[in-house]
Amino acid sequence: MTLYASIVLYRTPQDEVMQIVQTLHSLSAVQRIFLIDNSPAPATLPLQDYPRCRYVFCGRNAGYGAAHNIGLRQAVADGADLHLVVNSDIRFQADDLMQMAAYMQDHPDTGLLMPRVVYPDGRLQYLCKLLPTPLDLLKRRFLPARWTRRSTERYELRRSGYDQPMNVPYLSGCFMLLRTEALRQTGLFDERFFLYPEDIDLTRRLHRHWRTLYWPGCTIVHDHRRGSYRSLRLLWVHATNMCRYFNKYGWLRDKERDEMNRRCEEEVLRTGRTVRRHAGGGR
Repeated sequence: MTLYASIVLYRTPQDEVMQIVQTLHSLSAVQRIFLIDNSPAPATLPLQDYPRCRYVFCGRNAGYGAAHNIGLRQAVADGADLHLVVNSDIRFQADDLMQMAAYMQDHPDTGLLMPRVVYPDGRLQYLCKLLPTPLDLLKRRFLPARWTRRSTERYELRRSGYDQPMNVPYLSGCFMLLRTEALRQTGLFDERFFLYPEDIDLTRRLHRHWRTLYWPGCTIVHDHRRGSYRSLRLLWVHATNMCRYFNKYGWLRDKERDEMNRRCEEEVLRTGRTVRRHAGGGR
């Protein structure tokens, strides 16, 4: 099985270089790695120990999805079986990546896989989500967490326990193990989205025809910087691109969103009941 990967960089400070090196070390089993740099000036990286790594300097900020598409197009053209889209602030064991690839090989109906994701202190990140409505995002952004606890738990599928595989319509773009056959069918990242909703859009399009799977069989560590919560400029970028997303699919009326969310919630509840029965905790 041939596996490629891509990482997008932007204005990499020197204190984050070792973090990138750790991520590259995690990708030791990958046949070809694309480091796509959207910075205005080239980064200085110690790549001499990574002969399978190809550094691509764009000279401008083309956007997250557009940059990853450089590696994805090459993976599709070369006939690679899988391609990993991964952030530079991710760490995992190389053997775990091979386990995920083996799972994809054994489950040919899976077009996208994301493992269990935790913070460096071990806390779980709730990165499996329903497709958002405008109200979901407004509440999460502007209302106190105590006011939105129940709606957040529903949106992030917390009732599932995150301990069983789930076929989810929205998986985080921090780690997306993609089947190139699925990408040939559905297309790559939509480059109209400069940043943020490109992972929602791609997962949703794949979910129409393939399983887009959360798989807790492996765990990765994600620093999760959440730039738009610290920068007004990134908040504006986030809001602008979410408007583009809702213009594409619908703001209040979105039948596909409603149907995908309904099926996902039903599956999560059904799986949860089955697990509780097997554990002796259900009626």
